[in-house]
Amino acid sequence: MKNFQQNLLITLALALCGLCVWQWYAQTLQRNEIETLNRTVYDQSVTIRDNTNSIATMGHQVAEMDARITELKTAAKSNEQLVVTQKREMTRLQFISANLTNAISNYKSAADSLSAKLTEAYAGITKQNEVITNLVAQRDEFVKKYNGEVKDRNDVVSKYNDLVNQVQKLQSGAAK
Repeated sequence: MKNFQQNLLITLALALCGLCVWQWYAQTLQRNEIETLNRTVYDQSVTIRDNTNSIATMGHQVAEMDARITELKTAAKSNEQLVVTQKREMTRLQFISANLTNAISNYKSAADSLSAKLTEAYAGITKQNEVITNLVAQRDEFVKKYNGEVKDRNDVVSKYNDLVNQVQKLQSGAAK
């Protein structure tokens, strides 16, 4: 009988060791997956930051171009007044006015193209925010599952410890 109990205790100890090794392996895999998800979130955050900085730069450029367009419009108005008052410079001022009109149309097309790029960038950021939100939700769900698995394994270890205590009590009672 004593041999059987010793063999049973050894078998249970080996089973517990196997369970611990399996649990460590599973936890290592889970930690690697969490690290991969965290790295992905970080990379996407860097991309969002870079896009945000790019958008700010483009906004500044648009503001500068708008100011330049305003200056050009002011210059065109003053040139038109000079045309009325000075007949002999009429030809020269018409040439300058044509050049300024071309520059204004170039700035308008540049502003329109920047506006389109900004719209695309805002759409990209919106999509990235959705992806990050989904990724964070997936990570939270995975962590909840991981915590549940750890709790289940801790319960198994607790039950095993209770069983070992019962076996020790039975052995100490049988030895007396």
